[in-house]
Amino acid sequence: MPLWARTRGLALLAGLAAALAHPPFGFLPGLLGYAVLLWLLDAIDSPRPLRSAFLRGWLMGLSYFALSTWWIAEAFMVDAANQGWMAPFAVAAMAAGMALFWGLAAVLYRLIRPAGVRRVLVFAGTFALLEWARGHILTGFPWNLPGETWRAGSAPSQAAALVGAYGLTWITLAVAAAPAVWREGRRGRIAVGAAVATLAVLYIGGAVLPRPVPPGPDAPTVRIVQADIPQESKWDAGRFAQIVQTYVSLTARPYAGKPADIVIWPEGALPAAINDYIVPGSWVRQAIVDALRPGQLMLIGGYRYEGTPDQPVYYNSLVALRRTTDDVVVVGIYDKHRLVPFGEYLPADALMTKLGVKSMAHLGDGFATGPAPAPLRIAPNLLVQPLICYESLFPRLAEPVPGVRAIVNVSNDAWFGVTSGPLQHLNLASYRAIETGLPLIRATPTGVSALIDSQGRIVPGARLKLGESGVIDGKVSGTSSPTLFSKLGHWPFGLLLLVSFVAAIRVPGGRGLEKVPN
Repeated sequence: MPLWARTRGLALLAGLAAALAHPPFGFLPGLLGYAVLLWLLDAIDSPRPLRSAFLRGWLMGLSYFALSTWWIAEAFMVDAANQGWMAPFAVAAMAAGMALFWGLAAVLYRLIRPAGVRRVLVFAGTFALLEWARGHILTGFPWNLPGETWRAGSAPSQAAALVGAYGLTWITLAVAAAPAVWREGRRGRIAVGAAVATLAVLYIGGAVLPRPVPPGPDAPTVRIVQADIPQESKWDAGRFAQIVQTYVSLTARPYAGKPADIVIWPEGALPAAINDYIVPGSWVRQAIVDALRPGQLMLIGGYRYEGTPDQPVYYNSLVALRRTTDDVVVVGIYDKHRLVPFGEYLPADALMTKLGVKSMAHLGDGFATGPAPAPLRIAPNLLVQPLICYESLFPRLAEPVPGVRAIVNVSNDAWFGVTSGPLQHLNLASYRAIETGLPLIRATPTGVSALIDSQGRIVPGARLKLGESGVIDGKVSGTSSPTLFSKLGHWPFGLLLLVSFVAAIRVPGGRGLEKVPN
């Protein structure tokens, strides 16, 4: 096999290994894939080094994101007759597009041309910076950041409370890439030793943290309803009544103890506009009234509309209802702010419409953007921070507000079936609990629904797996002390990037890099 084929094959294998380190696979030795990429970038000896660097970084990203996001194909199989043919193209386009950021990071690294062991810090900085860009351009898609490789709730994941997921990405990349400089003599061995020591600090420091304060007697109680309704079933108008009945039957189940203060239905629970099914006099509204008890609150995820009948404006929303003596009243509305590009809105709408992308994707007019995320007061003494589906991927999307008791994350992961997607989404959303020191209440139609404490751990017995139907009854866990990340935001990550910038400064007489043929 030619050498060029071996180097490109190594880049692809490195990406697969790094992706396998993420939950639900958990193959942590795969993190060494980053060391392989660093070695490949340093080993370039070509008349076009930047092109070679881009290709190697892009190839690693291609395999990494193909394995990380293959589950999006499942969404196209919901309407397989019309959209199934697009599934392989969507996966390929998603992986290739996100891999561009890794290709650009590799180019930036080669442009800097660091020497000696400092190149580990420069590698971590360039890739972490481009991962930050991936999380912001076109509203961003920060799925499976390298820093979120660690299972949420594990000891290393607790570092996100200090530096956030982007800061933990920098640390993870620096630690994982360090073996690439082992051959740099004494300094190389010191660098690897420092990486091992950092890893030990992550594990020991996270393990000795005190557990969150357990919920007190006055803590709000919740019931999460997971009806396990497949997405394709919602397209059958004849099943609407059955879907409603499933949700209200689960909602009305007897309680073992005190009835829940809050009942939560997930995003996309019912396949209709919220306006239509809670309009006064509707049978669905009455069914919801009958399933609740006076004083109970209900949070329902779904779409709603405003405006005139001929020009409606649609929002993806979380609506809060309160059961009165014989009815329900709306007590709050949260509209999704961060929309999914090509899923909930079309970037460059006019151009994409002319190119036929809009009709091909069956997107319609999409959703309108809600205001910046802010807490929702669902009761005089109860403030929660909603995050709808995709929004739970973003560190510090919602600014911290004193008095918030919990994050409420509703998501329609039914689109992705029984794949790795919902399991990874659970892991990524749980990082928002670690970063903020707030418990997270997660509700999905088909799994995984869970109560998650303020350190990202699933509360024992408070989880419904993929494909399960049932309810979770529990108390909202106590909050942790305000985290450093909740106080300072991305400033710690900025300081880590500054370390990389200082490491990138050329030192006269610095040692050159080892070269091998391209």
